[in-house]
Amino acid sequence: MASEMVGESAFILMLDKELDLTRSLMHQHSASVLESDGLPYVLLLASFVLFFTCFLMGPLKQLKAMFEPKRLIATVVMLLCLILTLCAVFLWNKKVLAMLFCVLQFLAMTWYSLSYIPFARDAVIKCFSSCLA
Repeated sequence: MASEMVGESAFILMLDKELDLTRSLMHQHSASVLESDGLPYVLLLASFVLFFTCFLMGPLKQLKAMFEPKRLIATVVMLLCLILTLCAVFLWNKKVLAMLFCVLQFLAMTWYSLSYIPFARDAVIKCFSSCLA
């Protein structure tokens, strides 16, 4: 019960941070917004799954679970987007690209999280298939 409340609180905090970052990017035209607001968001996003599942499973078991075949693509995409977000902010100074990578990170972590719920990925695929058909 307590771990569910902590997970929900972290998820709400992550969504709030994403909305603040998007709002800041709309009003300011510099990469300093991403440096000040984006980096904490990226770190929060990266630690969300890792910390809470490490808390529940243990770090070694979590690392093994991250690279299981059904989670491998989501893990690689998330880690790659994390690195590309930091490159977009600090090396390339491209805020739109950084936002795109933040959104891709969020989607990859959502897909990763759905892999722990039985039949959740199938349900999401069926839902989007019926919406697009």
